[in-house]
Amino acid sequence: MGTERRKLKTVTGVSGSRDVYAAALDPARSTLDEAVRIARIAEDNKIGALFAADLLAFGAQGAIGAQEPLIQLAALSAVTTHVGLIATVTTTFHHPYNLARLFGTLDHVSNGRAAWNAVTSSLGEENYGDRELPSPEQRYDRATEALTVVNALFDSWRPGALRSGGNGDVALDETLVQPIDHAGRHFSVRGPLNIPPLPQGRPVQFQAGQSAGGIELGARFAEVVFTSLPTPEAAVSYTKKIRSSAAEWGRADGLPLIFSSFHATYGATEAEARRLVREAAESTDFDAGRRQLADMLGGGIDLSELPLDKPIPETLLPQLDSVHRRRGRVEIFRKLAASGATLRELVVAAKDTGHWAAAGTPEQLADAIEERYRANVLDVISLGGLADERTADFVVNGLLPELRGRGLVDTDYLGGTYRENLELPPLG
Repeated sequence: MGTERRKLKTVTGVSGSRDVYAAALDPARSTLDEAVRIARIAEDNKIGALFAADLLAFGAQGAIGAQEPLIQLAALSAVTTHVGLIATVTTTFHHPYNLARLFGTLDHVSNGRAAWNAVTSSLGEENYGDRELPSPEQRYDRATEALTVVNALFDSWRPGALRSGGNGDVALDETLVQPIDHAGRHFSVRGPLNIPPLPQGRPVQFQAGQSAGGIELGARFAEVVFTSLPTPEAAVSYTKKIRSSAAEWGRADGLPLIFSSFHATYGATEAEARRLVREAAESTDFDAGRRQLADMLGGGIDLSELPLDKPIPETLLPQLDSVHRRRGRVEIFRKLAASGATLRELVVAAKDTGHWAAAGTPEQLADAIEERYRANVLDVISLGGLADERTADFVVNGLLPELRGRGLVDTDYLGGTYRENLELPPLG
């Protein structure tokens, strides 16, 4: 990795479209059609990667999770050649041997474009047995062991184990394919991995989670952390915290990369952007919004009878150590509530689920992005909205050219693998 700082890397979402439901009713269409269209727009415009979210229960956050990410991205790998493929998959309900085989196979079928966004899940336990969701501490303990095992499996093929044997054949040195003999609290895995060594060595490791446990996991393992950082101040605080912890683990300088989702409202003028924000706020379904905000606050609180134009009483706000689910998200909304924001303001804010939101012209939005990039608290950004024709036009013909004109974003893919395109340091 050179001394010049890498350019800002781009991602766009490719899951969660309600078009999946419409396609499911049409025998002439595939439920992958919309994702294929977005993938082609992304690759035509040199966007770095496609991101597939996942949720494990019906009705959670709308259509997100309607399709299984690994199968979806494996299919998209066949109609793309350069764009990275980031699949969100939980460690809480999957075995590490299966995870290694699944992501290793995705890396092979895509010729080295696979990435794993590891999460610990805050819902869906009812679909994986009759036990309650483990505590955050238990989930992160399992995740730590799972990532340790998965990485050991990827590394179980030593250099030189597979090489060209001439005449188009290959030679396998079985002595260089070693068991890992893992015996831990959660898993016993002998190994080795039974698929060939990966094009990237390992898929790029993403991780999502902002609680204390999430920061520790990301600092130790992640090459890129997916974050909810609504303000520049939050971004600075989080980045210092996780990179300080990463340094203690002996990680390379500048790791993990900081990946933020950018919820943008685009206007041809500043006045139009303000109008669109106002209209979106005025169209808010406050009954549904109260329920969504309650979920952002960890669930278990009833906001249905509270007045919209007063703050939430302090006595109703949960203590973080009492929350069983997404503590990082709860911390964001608890701070907003404690600052004196009204219930109405919090419900509107919850529509962005704690992510960075901004409104303006492409030039103004580029200013906001450049501010974080120059402050070294933004390395990867998710530019959503390619499913919508109007928003896609602003991204493709407005924001991306503006960012490239400022020298902030790559104008082309840099290599054949996603790891190369992210300009990550060598493994090991």
